[in-house]
Amino acid sequence: MARRGVMSDALKVELAKELGFYDVVQQEGWGGIKARDAGNMVKRAIQLAEERMTER
Repeated sequence: MARRGVMSDALKVELAKELGFYDVVQQEGWGGIKARDAGNMVKRAIQLAEERMTER
């Protein structure tokens, strides 16, 4: 069974640029990023979601 992505591609690109590893994504694709970078991307996405929830 295929896994369904939770983050949109646009959000992933935005986060990769913010965190400084978008060049790796462009050269090698998402499979080329380090596990640490993927974890940091998830942490940042959670932070953004929490910030947006508190704004409401």
